[in-house]
Amino acid sequence: MAIAFIPVRGGSKSIPLKNIKLFCGKPLIYWNLCALEEVDRVEKVIVATDSDEIESTVKSFGFKKVEIYRRDPLNATDTASTESVMLEYLLLNQYEDDELFFLVQATSPLTQSNDFNQALDLLENEQYDSLLSCVRSKRFFWNEGGTPLNYNYLSRPRRQDFDGLLMENGAFYINRVGNIKKNNNRLSGRIATYEMEEYTAVEIDEEDDWIVAEAIMRRHFLKPEASPSVPVQLFLSDVDGTLTDAGMYYDQNGNELKKFNTHDGKGFELLRNKGIKTGILTSENTAIVDRRAKKLKIDFLVQDVSHKGKLQVTMDLCKKLNISLSSVAYIGDDINCKELLEAVGYSACPADAVPSIKNVLGIKIMKAAGGHGAVREFIEELL
Repeated sequence: MAIAFIPVRGGSKSIPLKNIKLFCGKPLIYWNLCALEEVDRVEKVIVATDSDEIESTVKSFGFKKVEIYRRDPLNATDTASTESVMLEYLLLNQYEDDELFFLVQATSPLTQSNDFNQALDLLENEQYDSLLSCVRSKRFFWNEGGTPLNYNYLSRPRRQDFDGLLMENGAFYINRVGNIKKNNNRLSGRIATYEMEEYTAVEIDEEDDWIVAEAIMRRHFLKPEASPSVPVQLFLSDVDGTLTDAGMYYDQNGNELKKFNTHDGKGFELLRNKGIKTGILTSENTAIVDRRAKKLKIDFLVQDVSHKGKLQVTMDLCKKLNISLSSVAYIGDDINCKELLEAVGYSACPADAVPSIKNVLGIKIMKAAGGHGAVREFIEELL
């Protein structure tokens, strides 16, 4: 088993608090944490930080493996080395010398779970002592004195015939705890190189890097966003925790009550005026929701969806309307919404949705909570 270690300071000068700045809709550090969460051989992920804001953001993801380590302020300065905070942590925590230790850089968000898994396979199967990730650069390098470093300019090779050089991309390193403590370094002994795609060479240090990395992430890893050529044709919403505040209210006679938001109701009117069909999906079956749907002139009310599932119900509606899932917008807040949120073209959740819903790829997280205008906020973004 392995430990992953991600050092993140709050004091970045080039991009303030860059480790939690939104990158493709999620805080930057989210992407590596998400990838590591899916690696079975990584049993815990340590986020070493000096920042309350970073700690709060990381905890909000709800990842099971992640732990916060409050690093010494002396090892969180501009001049402190990464090795210093690694050693600080390892000296204060008891691990076996042969325990594998990942150093992962939050500024390399393009690393995927399969990269960590394949690197572990390489290290263990070939019995290397440590490993670093790298990319193959097919650039021609020169000394300042005017002499080439890696090719003969009198016989310039074609790019496809040129082996190039391996360059550290800074994404991650693997070593064993005992080696790190003995050598005071992330690498030692017989070192393996794990080659990643050339586009992963980008590390986020400046604003321009951010723009480039987001474009690469969207191109290679994220599901395509619905384009203007696929407009919203059906808008669907969950009820409890989305159209309501998730509270359970009862009058003195034991009758159940629900609290709806009038601003959300106006949003459905705005959709109707644009010719967009609307629907409400709920696992319950209550007269309250029926009355609310009629008041809002909802086109489709489907209650008691548990036996069929929200995705299948929506697919049936799409078939009836002769539209695709890519033209459907849906907002929901809990795990029974996840499958549908992952399938539709436009997905959103209230600010107080459960962590697993906030972690759905490409989802928009509203500023408002459920029952407090989150549905209206999503509708206005769509329109």
